[in-house]
Amino acid sequence: MTYDLVIVGGGIGGSALAAVMARAGRRVLLLEKSLQYEDRVRGEWIAPWGVTETKRLGLYDLLMGAGGHHITDHVTYDESLPPAECEQAALPLGIFAPDVPGPLCLGHPHHCQTLYDAAAAAGAETLRPVIVEKITLGSDPSVTFSHAGETRTVQALLIVGAEGRQSEVRAAAGIPLHQDKPHHWFAGLLVENVPEVNPQRQTIGTEGNFGFLTFPQGNGRVRVYGGYALEEKGRFHGEEGARRFLDAFRVACAPQNEALAKGTPAGPLFSYFNNDSWTDEPFSEGCVLIGDAAGWNDPINGLGLSITYRDVRIVSDILKDTPAGAAPDFAPYAEERAERMRRLRFAGQLQAALDMEFGPEARERRRLYHQRKAADPSLGLHGVAIMAGPENAPAEIFTEAHRARVLGKVTA
Repeated sequence: MTYDLVIVGGGIGGSALAAVMARAGRRVLLLEKSLQYEDRVRGEWIAPWGVTETKRLGLYDLLMGAGGHHITDHVTYDESLPPAECEQAALPLGIFAPDVPGPLCLGHPHHCQTLYDAAAAAGAETLRPVIVEKITLGSDPSVTFSHAGETRTVQALLIVGAEGRQSEVRAAAGIPLHQDKPHHWFAGLLVENVPEVNPQRQTIGTEGNFGFLTFPQGNGRVRVYGGYALEEKGRFHGEEGARRFLDAFRVACAPQNEALAKGTPAGPLFSYFNNDSWTDEPFSEGCVLIGDAAGWNDPINGLGLSITYRDVRIVSDILKDTPAGAAPDFAPYAEERAERMRRLRFAGQLQAALDMEFGPEARERRRLYHQRKAADPSLGLHGVAIMAGPENAPAEIFTEAHRARVLGKVTA
């Protein structure tokens, strides 16, 4: 049998696409390398515009039924501002997308399993654990893989690379991956037994040499992230790394973080670089890339899932609109994604410069930014790109002139 789609990678993007296309009556084979999904310390927060994409895909009710948890307001803390003043200025998050109360959180392993099971229920053939041995693209795509002690080669009209940053499909296609320089370290940890934390409030803040973000998942669980300088590579290494990481959340600018510091680590602590990566064209003859396989945004924005769900929606729309026997045209997908990632790359650079740089100069820059933004809210419009979608922010904010305005630099 020749499949319509062989999807390499059964994470969120691959499983979501498999479910959508199987529901549309396509013959889908989904290959996942892991036997059990693990906590990857990211991929748990969907921005309001990403939630809209899950609705357009018909997956929103599934995610809510699996325990999806909405966050409804946001507070920015800073060492230059009184905590009470920050909390009084809490931003309601239901303003960014119609009929979306705010970002949606769902634990990554459970999220993956929910979509994988949905793909199987929709009629996709799902196999795990699988070792992919060879990918052939061009006019007669195929994948050779081993599973359950046997080696198989299967043909498909299209191979989809959805297997993340080290994509084998991308490598087989010879699609170049561009990356910028890392800006800082970012570490994440799931914390439980923190019932005192407001379950509907996400926060971000900076004090001293540490920047933090918190995203409640409900039921006394919170995913927390911390940013720190590149030269502090080993800051949270070792057996006591998780405890030192939580201790770093004890900051005067956000007193409620004390509850987090007293919480119980409920998973691994991972640190990774914050940087962007992108592809010029996320497709070639016989294949298309989605999610991180096609390039990723700086995790400071937290948009990995939102980007992936839009990828799935656009690619699935193109496939469903392609007449039988015709080759799909992914040029519109590549064009939209390139501009989407360019804008989000710009927004992430601003966010990182404001919240994840440390020392006297950075502290003064933040203080002046908060002061000036109170009088001129347009200085914070990069946040609209993050929350409402990059296409919903004015084009002029993605310019060097706007960057200079935000960071307090003077241009001619």
